[in-house]
This record gives sequence, C-alpha cells and structure tokens, in this order.
Amino acid sequence: MKAAVLRKAGEPLTIEDVDLDHPRADEVRIRVKASGLCHSDLHFITGDFAAPMPMVLGHEAAGVVEAVGGDVRGFKAGDRVVTCVSAFCGECGECQSGHSHRCDDKPGRKREDVVQAISSNSQPIFRIGNLGGFAEAMVVNHRSVAKLPEEMPFDAACLMGCGVLTGAGAVLNGAKVEQGSSVAVIGCGGVGLNVIQAARIAGATQIIAIDLSAAKLELAKLFGATHTVIGSADSVAEILELSGGGVDYAFEVIGLTSTIRDAFLMLRKGGAAVLIGIPKMGAEVSLPVLPFIMKEVRVIGSLMGSVPFQTFIPQLARHYLNGVLKLDELVSNRIALEDINDGFAKMSSGDIARSVIMFD
Repeated sequence: MKAAVLRKAGEPLTIEDVDLDHPRADEVRIRVKASGLCHSDLHFITGDFAAPMPMVLGHEAAGVVEAVGGDVRGFKAGDRVVTCVSAFCGECGECQSGHSHRCDDKPGRKREDVVQAISSNSQPIFRIGNLGGFAEAMVVNHRSVAKLPEEMPFDAACLMGCGVLTGAGAVLNGAKVEQGSSVAVIGCGGVGLNVIQAARIAGATQIIAIDLSAAKLELAKLFGATHTVIGSADSVAEILELSGGGVDYAFEVIGLTSTIRDAFLMLRKGGAAVLIGIPKMGAEVSLPVLPFIMKEVRVIGSLMGSVPFQTFIPQLARHYLNGVLKLDELVSNRIALEDINDGFAKMSSGDIARSVIMFD
C-alpha cells in the first residue's frame, strides 16, 4: 500500500510503497477512506516532539473494516469506523472509573515489538498512537476504534477522531460549561472552532473568539461566536471590557505560554481556564498566585476532550446527523495523499480549518 512517511523531522513526508501486517487477534484492518491533517501531526514534522523514525503520522482516520482478529467482538467486515488515539485497556483504574482517555495501559504494538504493523524492506515504520492514518490501510487495536452510522460521510467522520472530540469534549465534559455562561476561546483553528460550537450547544450566551487571522474569526462566527477579537497585547483588557469584568470560561487552544497566561487573566471570579493546546516539551508558565485564592479561579487541563471516545463519538455523530453539529464546514480542503505536504503548509499559514485526505 501507499503511505506518507516521515523519515526525518524538518523534512517533507515522502509517498512510499510499504507493507502492512495482518491483524493480530485483538486488531482490525481498516481500508482508509478519509484522514484529517491535525496540528498534533505537525508538531512531529517540525521536531517539536521527539519520536522514533521513520514513522507514519495521522490519527484522524475514517474507513471501512476489512478484517477482524479472532478475539475482536463488536466489529465486523463492512463496518464504517473512525479511529482515535485514546486507545484503552478497559481494566486499569482510569478505565474502570470512566476515564478511559487516561488509560494507564494503552493496548497496541510496543516500539520494541519485532514486527510492526507497517514496514518497508523488512524495516519497521513506527506509528503515532499505534494508528498511522496517512496510509491507504491500517491495522489497529480494536479498542482504538468507534463504529459510525451508515449514513455518516467519511470526510466529516474522520474529524470526530481528534479535533471535534477534543474541542467539544473539553466544553461539554471537561469544563461542563453551563447554560447562560460567558466563554472566551483563544485560537480558532480546527479544535478551537469545535470549542466554539460546543459552547453554543451548551447554551453559552457570550462566546468571544480570539485569533490573529481575520479569516478564522469570520469562520468562528459561523460556528457560534457572538464576538471576535484580533489577538494582541491588549486582548485581555478587551475581553475584560466585553465581558463586563471577565469570562466564566477561557479555553486556550494554541499551546503558547503567553496565551495560557492571558486565559488565566481574563477570568471573572469563580472562572476556569481550560488548557487544550499542546505546548512544546518543557514549556513552563508563570501565573500570579493571589487570584487563585481571592477570585477562586481554576486552571483545568483537558486531554482528548476528557471523554471516553467510544461513547462520545456516537453522540457527536447523532448531533451531526440531526443538524446540531457542524462538520462539513470544518473541511477547508479535500486533497490526495500526494498533496499532504502542501496541506501541512496551508495549515502552517494559519488561514484554514482542516484539510482532509480523500483516498477514493
């Protein structure tokens, strides 16, 4: 099969013919139909995150099950599915307490495994999260897969595996945004737009979108933003004025220490700053201590939407099919696998929401 392979950080991905192993007892083989380009992948391409090379990136993938291992239950050939990096064992304390996204023993082939799912000339090619969605097919653990309704289109479905899940889950499950509250969203890319629309679904009455891109701010209005602010050194003061003293929830969806601090400073009493954006390894942020006590504000981390994907993705699919959740509007470009480097270049420019690789 063909796959986009990253052989060295900082260099373009190369389209190569690679070999795919057969599914083991607890795995499924998926014919990939659509795969989203996520900013997390870009971190590995640029070298912000260290990883074993060579590798196949891609974790927002939707497709059709072609074969299942002997121990797999609940999936069969022909099922439409989407993958998620939040694989879960189902047995550890985190899984048993309903936090499978924090699983302590994620299943999948380990790096030291002699036989990897993808190889080239008998040499292993590693995969982020044991997925590898930038390829024509995947072999993945069945506990990293969620089933889709038959009527769900693949280009919309793939986005639910990460970007939509992460943004919407952080609002609805992580922060539990209340009806009538005020929300600020710093960063209006693919994840930020889903924070915005989930805040709308939750019933927030004021949703302030903050970004450097005027084009993204226009898109934010479509998803439910009531106010938009061009990011600057004066953003905090502007948010405090717009919200009448601070917002109830501030979501940081970029991963910069400066904007994390801004999110904290724009809170009203009792407010919560929710950190979603992934910073560079080793990044640290300095915050004033007194507001934690005098204003009783909180800082919350949210990993993969703070949700068990296996139950949340079907909910998202129903919201989409019922016209509540916007997914088609998130897809800025539909591209071929061979255009993947151009897709990441457009992502780096900051003016698009999501590019999706279509394999048909």
